[in-house]
Amino acid sequence: MKSRRQFFKLAGTGILAAGVSSVYASSGISAVARKSEDLFTLGIAGYTFKEVTVEKSIEMMKKINVTNLSIKDFHMPMNSTQEQINSVLNKFKAAGINVYTVGVVYMKTEESVDQAFEYAKMAGVKMIVGAPEYKLLPYVEKKIKTYDIKLAIHNHGPDNPLYPNATDIWDHVKDLDPRIGICIDIGHTTRDGEDPSVDIKRYSKRIFDLHIKDVDKPLKEGKTVEIGRGMIDIPKVIATLRKIKYSGKCSLEFEKDMSDPLPGICESIGYFKGVMACV
Repeated sequence: MKSRRQFFKLAGTGILAAGVSSVYASSGISAVARKSEDLFTLGIAGYTFKEVTVEKSIEMMKKINVTNLSIKDFHMPMNSTQEQINSVLNKFKAAGINVYTVGVVYMKTEESVDQAFEYAKMAGVKMIVGAPEYKLLPYVEKKIKTYDIKLAIHNHGPDNPLYPNATDIWDHVKDLDPRIGICIDIGHTTRDGEDPSVDIKRYSKRIFDLHIKDVDKPLKEGKTVEIGRGMIDIPKVIATLRKIKYSGKCSLEFEKDMSDPLPGICESIGYFKGVMACV
């Protein structure tokens, strides 16, 4: 796997800029696209802003020039009225920020499923990032047919027996409406002992959203670190996204220093953009 140190060493010698084949040789992947051809765009997963206000979130996003947001319910509560939802969304819209989805939304009852889809409809989004209880999937499928809103089920790694990995999600949704798919969290995937690039390729037809991050070890105890400081092979992830022609969002979910996340957000987004530009 490419470490942060290896990346900057390669960048310094011009290898990344000169050609991609040597960079990917160790991963067995050849580059399939250049930066100008990327179909995916960057975003921020709302959990990143758990301990800051809407206004502060906007300020941070403008500083890093990322304009896509998956909004969390602590900034726009699930029981909000249409007027309250509009008030929040208008703040982001005025700043040039696109709220492209809501979530992660947890659904434990049919009533919470009803609320989630009505919430998404009022927010004007066409996708929910969520985690419904297994037994509710048939009911969720009915709602998807009614609302024509996609559901991207988020994996939560070894901490949670509900959708611990992409394979578990796939096994539960492969025979359901194709608008039920996966939001792969590459950090939780790594903590579950899997290679996120392998899962991205394997389940490419149902990958609707991506949460990007880095972790310090491939174990349950693994902690979030700035992208590039951990052990996830980011160049391989980007190469795989290009190979499958992924056209969704890669949204940073930074779960470290949450009362003051901007330095880590800047470093993480900068590293990810740097890899995209160099390889």
